[in-house]
Amino acid sequence: MSSIKPFTYSHSIQGVQVKPLSEDGRHVSILYKGLLANQGAASVYLHYGYGEQQDWLETIDQPMEQRNDGWEKAVRLEKGNQLNFCFKDNSNHWDNNNGTNWAYRISE
Repeated sequence: MSSIKPFTYSHSIQGVQVKPLSEDGRHVSILYKGLLANQGAASVYLHYGYGEQQDWLETIDQPMEQRNDGWEKAVRLEKGNQLNFCFKDNSNHWDNNNGTNWAYRISE
């Protein structure tokens, strides 16, 4: 029997949860149940980049997949040790955690 526990989502912070999908923590799933989801957005996009929280590198927008319990997207932390992210909907409304965004950091 394996001693590795299955990965689970973190506690919710403003409707956002993160779950590692790999042992090294570089592949993660982000579950969004925040403001845009609660306001009935027809689609939600994950807006993310790498690097320090005030100096994002290579920003990317990816559509999220709607689930029964929110919107979900799996991404890989390609550079550095920090993934910074926020969300926007199809009407270009943003949820950026009141200007602080969200960050997922791994230690090496």
